[in-house]
Amino acid sequence: MKIITTHKSSDFDALASLVAATIIYPDAKPVLPGTVNANLKNFLAIHKDIFNLWAPNEVDLDTVDTLICVDTHSWSRLDQRLSVLSEKSDLDVIVWDHHEEGDIEARESHLSQTGSATTLLVQQIEKERKLITPIQATLFLIGIYEDTGHLSYPSTRPEDAYAAAFLLDRKADLNILGTFLQPAYGKKQKDILFNMIQEAERSEFNGFSLSVSRIELEGRVENLAMVMQMYRELMNVDVAIGIFRDVAKDNCMVIGRSGVDDINIGVLMRSLGGGGHPGAGSALVKGANPDALLETVLELLKGNQYSSVMLSDIMSYPVVTVNANTPVGDVAMMLREMGCTGMPVVDDNENLVGVVSRRDFKKVKKSNQMQSPIKAIMSRTIITIDYDKSAFEAVRLMIRHDIGRIPVMKEGKIIGIITRSDAMMYFYDLLPD
Repeated sequence: MKIITTHKSSDFDALASLVAATIIYPDAKPVLPGTVNANLKNFLAIHKDIFNLWAPNEVDLDTVDTLICVDTHSWSRLDQRLSVLSEKSDLDVIVWDHHEEGDIEARESHLSQTGSATTLLVQQIEKERKLITPIQATLFLIGIYEDTGHLSYPSTRPEDAYAAAFLLDRKADLNILGTFLQPAYGKKQKDILFNMIQEAERSEFNGFSLSVSRIELEGRVENLAMVMQMYRELMNVDVAIGIFRDVAKDNCMVIGRSGVDDINIGVLMRSLGGGGHPGAGSALVKGANPDALLETVLELLKGNQYSSVMLSDIMSYPVVTVNANTPVGDVAMMLREMGCTGMPVVDDNENLVGVVSRRDFKKVKKSNQMQSPIKAIMSRTIITIDYDKSAFEAVRLMIRHDIGRIPVMKEGKIIGIITRSDAMMYFYDLLPD
């Protein structure tokens, strides 16, 4: 059985992605986590029966052979009742997500830094010429608008706007969208924002403006993310950090917003156990002292300037390459002996002509093919990066093209190679023990 699921505390982008995936995978059951946010709860009160959603406890997990994850690819973000699927060695996994971080290993990954996960699935629906109803189009548009702030957040990409136009052409109803996508901004949120501005601490770091605020809360408060967005805009800073302490539960919610590409809030929050996008993220830290937590966040921010580190600082070199005429069997032996999963392929003049990885060896069906030159099975689609680019740009290429290594070039010649391991070692070296 195939199932589609998304992250717990589901929002409109999560539900829209879930429903959109059922159009692409009509034989899969959509499984909505048990917890959803307030806006979505109101929407589902009226629309739930239309989408034929399943609850996690209604699925026989022993019969699940395919898991399709949308708007997340982290096991910890799935409904806890689905966590047993991580133990199935033969589970086929497909991922559609616009987040960078995740620990779910997938056979098929569709990862892209769009403002909304729904955008990725709408693009596929349009590509496959699938028919959608006005109600579906409306839900998908709500999903995109919610995660992009009506296409106004810095994380918004052209693809989000194109997808929104496609949905409007498919009769998405803006009146319904306005009814359900009204963020709750009441007296509680107004008071918190006022207190944040009163307590704000403004400073400069590495040429960027920063404002931080520490607030104590009583009980659960909805829509703190919206409050943080307003706070950053009102303070007119590049980066805003809010630390909200729940005294009764002895935990702190850290929420960040960034309006510049060089400050990746999602990566910063991941180091605190949370996650998010380059422009927005959050983390729940239990038993933390707000002052000590703020100090940690500030230290992480200082080390968050990935663009200032060049690939030449972290790439692997010298590069082990293989000639295009080397027999397939010899290359397989080289990879096994070196313990690596792939290498660049060059011609007699040391020009890069391809890349070979373990997945290419799946093309070998007969034993006599092991004597063929490696150029017969190598990938001729070459993704490279210039030596003066940043590690973060390399990771973006890896995600976009689903590749594990990228040759580093200078003046047309390969001078090094950066792998997922190189990039991750660099990122995690910035994190505290």
